Amino acid sequence: MAKQTIGLEQNLYDYLLSVSVREPEILTQLRQETAQLPMAIMQISPEQGQFMALLVKLLGAKKTLDIGVFTGYSSLVVALALPADGKIIACDVSEEYTNIARRYWEKARVADKIDLHIAPALETLDNLLAAGEAETFDFAFIDADKGNYENYYERSLQLIRPGGLIAVDNVLWSGKVADPEIQDNQTKKIRAFNQKLYQDSRITLSLVPIADGLTLARKN
Repeated sequence: MAKQTIGLEQNLYDYLLSVSVREPEILTQLRQETAQLPMAIMQISPEQGQFMALLVKLLGAKKTLDIGVFTGYSSLVVALALPADGKIIACDVSEEYTNIARRYWEKARVADKIDLHIAPALETLDNLLAAGEAETFDFAFIDADKGNYENYYERSLQLIRPGGLIAVDNVLWSGKVADPEIQDNQTKKIRAFNQKLYQDSRITLSLVPIADGLTLARKN
């Protein structure tokens, strides 16, 4: 995991931020508060957040999924990019972390765009499918427990409309996926997930080396 783009020397990374990232103050405040938490490494980087906001605007997205909320940076950056009638279904199991998220959503005046479900994400996604929500979402961001990435992806692929986009975080896993000496369960799961998507003819694929690796899968 990484809070900034891996593989860049610090001076080059600082330059990248200085000429490209236009982070709203509310997002900066959230990122700074999150940095004080023990699990701060779960925070996405500002350049990734801005990239996701750009993708959402390019898609003309109105209805999105956020699978893995943490303190709410990804959902907030997407909410700010959505039109006034946009909607995010956000999935997480932590009241503690999402209470921070809620506070910033309220402060940014986008809380009405975000429908937070405190429950296992697969349960929420299955409920959406059972309610007839298949192919009604424009965009999904997956950044939750790595062992369920394949399950989250398969549900999201059903929920996303043709031409919609799924973005998946941490697919380079701090470089561990490329080291054959590393054989822990999470790393092996991400390797298998990356290989699955590489072979999946249902999508158009690009793995972008931003932050900790962001896979983009456009539903054909």
